[in-house]
Amino acid sequence: MDSPQAVTALGALAHEHRLAVFRLLVERGPDGLAAGLIAERLGIPASSLTFHLQHLLRAGLATQRRLGRHLIYAADFGAMRDLVGFLTENCCGTAQPALCPPACAPATPERRIA
Repeated sequence: MDSPQAVTALGALAHEHRLAVFRLLVERGPDGLAAGLIAERLGIPASSLTFHLQHLLRAGLATQRRLGRHLIYAADFGAMRDLVGFLTENCCGTAQPALCPPACAPATPERRIA
């Protein structure tokens, strides 16, 4: 990932609703979730949700597929790993590599943000 791609991805995540959608999609895994269920679970009106999902799609952080009449959205885990890697790529070059634990350690229930 290069700097302009990282800026685009971070910009897409720099909104409360988009961040909540992305976190929900990450939690859901590669199967994704239908747009209507995303709207229901997060309490976001469908028209607003479409706007926010489009930002995530343009940034390459989410994918979209059609399943019958439903649009299914999923997090793009490769893009997520690339972004985290970009943000931490110089971390292990520090004098204190212990400050840089693995980038994708699953959150414990105590560490999760509601």
